[in-house]
Amino acid sequence: MVKQSDRAPLLDWEEIPPPDPNQVAQPPPQPPREEDGTAAAAAAGRGSTAITCSPTANLTAVAANRDDKQNRAVRSEPLGSDRSVPFSRLTVKDQWEEKDQIVAVFVVTFDTRSGNMVEWCLPHDINLDGVEFKSMASGSHRITSDFIYFRKAGYFGLACFANMPVESELERGARMKSVGILSPSYTLLYRYMHFLENQVRHQLQCPGQYSPLEAFYEDKKAVLPPTGNGLVTACPTWSVTAINRCMHPEMKITHPAGCMSQFIQFFGEQIMVLWKFALLRKRLLIFSPPPVGVVCYRVYCCCCLANVSIPGIGVSVPELRPFFYINVADISALETELSYVACTTEKIFEDKKELYDVYVDNQNVKTHRSHLQPLLKLNAADKEKYRKLGEQRQLLLYSQEVEEDCTSNEEDLFILFFMELNNRIFQTLSEVAGSADPTLTVDHVRAMGLDPQGDRSFLADLLEVYGFDVTLVIDNLCCP
Repeated sequence: MVKQSDRAPLLDWEEIPPPDPNQVAQPPPQPPREEDGTAAAAAAGRGSTAITCSPTANLTAVAANRDDKQNRAVRSEPLGSDRSVPFSRLTVKDQWEEKDQIVAVFVVTFDTRSGNMVEWCLPHDINLDGVEFKSMASGSHRITSDFIYFRKAGYFGLACFANMPVESELERGARMKSVGILSPSYTLLYRYMHFLENQVRHQLQCPGQYSPLEAFYEDKKAVLPPTGNGLVTACPTWSVTAINRCMHPEMKITHPAGCMSQFIQFFGEQIMVLWKFALLRKRLLIFSPPPVGVVCYRVYCCCCLANVSIPGIGVSVPELRPFFYINVADISALETELSYVACTTEKIFEDKKELYDVYVDNQNVKTHRSHLQPLLKLNAADKEKYRKLGEQRQLLLYSQEVEEDCTSNEEDLFILFFMELNNRIFQTLSEVAGSADPTLTVDHVRAMGLDPQGDRSFLADLLEVYGFDVTLVIDNLCCP
């Protein structure tokens, strides 16, 4: 079903999924009252509160955060099974508050003689070198469809891939194409997932018909400053008043419902290992065969593990940057990166140990860095934190099923759980560092939810990375 965009009444490019006949129509959301937004903003500026890890306390924190969210109308509910549907709880103003900035639209095809190649693009003079490989992952010929997030220089991209059998000797029985877009931010790329999926099917069935893509680009093309330096920028992690809207990573509003739940189920207790590496700003590389889309969401989930909302924390450490899908053409770019999370379908990266600190193959998390080896082993505190996360998930599911609580979701619970955990650690470290006796004791470590012995190496690295002038004393062993 094609519906004319309300932002471009003269164009006819925007794809809107057909309504579900079994779904009950929802009343339109009520706009927030001005006084509620003012009160919420004032409350957000009053500083941090004490954080606990008890299931009821965290669930209360989630509920309180959601009350604040509803008052200010700055948070979004996760997408449903259709990734292109805008959030039903956001007003039209909120949905379009961040302007669209599409800098390119393109079609990539697989040619039996030339391999992957850019078939068509707008603008015609844009440099798309390497996009033909980023938007059609290695090994994609084995699958029928996929979607891929990636980075191209200072931009982020989203491409939808499709593989259609054809009776053609020239095409060797298969026609493969990807249709994609580039933008300075990946925050809003999800809006065009459905459109790109339809367009790649259209290109397979009717090659060379680009008029919908031309109309799309004319409607959404970005007007970027001519002095742009091409650098990828992200929302600041230290802004308390903007934490709900500007929480790093920006992809907070792009994932489908169940993304976090699948991430937890896939990695299980190993997410506590990934959490430590993410907080230490290590270079994480995830290997998986196609399809790539679900692995791009794992990249996003890993980035969410490192969220901190305490002002000033992390400003001097490398930003944990999502690269999403990478291939061998990205090797030179990765050589200069100090911290990132990425995924790949190319097994050759496993031998490029100078490019990463942590390699994730399926559920197997490993590192070749000897000083990071102790972090691979789960300790009692890790298992306890994972147990508490599980308890909170069960309480949330119970409230959704029995109490019909439709305002709660696992994505918020997951993000807030790790943000509060990180906040408590850094709050304690900041208080100790600012005290007359900057010595971190066993009691401090336990208060942070860490294991005094099992997390000793993790704590030592954390103090070094974030520059805390604290002495770590555990069992009469001193580590400045």
